[in-house]
Amino acid sequence: MPSTKLTSFLNSGLNELKDKGLYNVIHPLEGANGPKIQLEGKELINLSSNNYLGLATDERLKEVAKDAVTKYGVGSGAVRTINGTLQLHVELEEKLAKFKHTEAAIAYQSGFNCNMAAISAVMNKNDAILSDELNHASIIDGCRLSKAKIIRYNHSDMEDLRQKASEAVKEYEKVMVITDGVFSMDGDVAKLPEIVDIAEEFDLITYVDDAHGSGVLGEGKGTVKHFGLSDRVDMQMGTLSKAIGVVGGYVAGSQELIDWLKVQSRPFLFSTSLTPADIRASIEAIDILSESKELQERLWENTKYLQEGLKKLGFSVGDTETPITPVIIGDEQKTQQFSKRLMEEGVYAKSIVFPTVPRGTGRVRNMPTAAHTKEMLDEALSVYEKLGKELNV
Repeated sequence: MPSTKLTSFLNSGLNELKDKGLYNVIHPLEGANGPKIQLEGKELINLSSNNYLGLATDERLKEVAKDAVTKYGVGSGAVRTINGTLQLHVELEEKLAKFKHTEAAIAYQSGFNCNMAAISAVMNKNDAILSDELNHASIIDGCRLSKAKIIRYNHSDMEDLRQKASEAVKEYEKVMVITDGVFSMDGDVAKLPEIVDIAEEFDLITYVDDAHGSGVLGEGKGTVKHFGLSDRVDMQMGTLSKAIGVVGGYVAGSQELIDWLKVQSRPFLFSTSLTPADIRASIEAIDILSESKELQERLWENTKYLQEGLKKLGFSVGDTETPITPVIIGDEQKTQQFSKRLMEEGVYAKSIVFPTVPRGTGRVRNMPTAAHTKEMLDEALSVYEKLGKELNV
């Protein structure tokens, strides 16, 4: 018989979330995750995907993925340290290192896995981690797993970081400063030049989670390259599931760092490696980004068009500096209602509420991509105009 305590806990928790407008409804897609999606028998303009460059549905990636399945099968068959390392894994890691301007790189099964793996492999209970208060959940969990002392500094507040760094280095063996390159809910960019200067002053380890910067900033090579800091950042993390369009993640850095992660990071040691199709498609995507800037240029053109259109309509998009385009509404219930009405009017843009963002800062997050047409964006803006008046937002 099921535990009555578990049932009671789950029911009360779910009801509370629903009452507060914090319960997230998952909508299964009935086709590919492109600029338009099929959902519940209806075609919608898709503004909720991380598929920044449209590569998730790119024919070139699909073809090489099919070929990889034919040659290697659907799975790699083992963990990397037994016999789950294919020559494709080696090729991918070599290309990633070149792409990120580092000595070496290591691939993981997801971006979340990267932060769980790399932080805990380097930091321990004798150390401290200075973490931006708006860092992604995977960074927070990776820090917790390390058992290091977590010291949060105010978001992009360099005076606060400097003060806390000066205190931490007196007490702990190693101190790391960790930040998102691009913050996923607001779209603002970390102050990496200042962070690196402080890190060098106090001999901090630098770790940049560039999940939303890779493929977008720095001619596609990421936030670190955007600021010209490739030789001054110790650890760069990125995903293969956003701009790259596939799935997986990686950490790039010195050869010694990567050698250490290959023998100490638990997801690498104990989880079956990336599939052949995913690896081959990721290699193709990196080749495309290395050879042409066309997709990035189109992404930024669409970003500017959408953001300017929303601002002209009177919506607040916060402090975004990237394609991440939050429309700040505030109240959680109204945010959920706005997202629901967008869907009814043919636009899919998900509401983001607590605990993903602080209470009272609910927003509908829009993600323009290189695959959107001006006509699609015009249609979305027209719906925003209608609903802004309807819901008095």
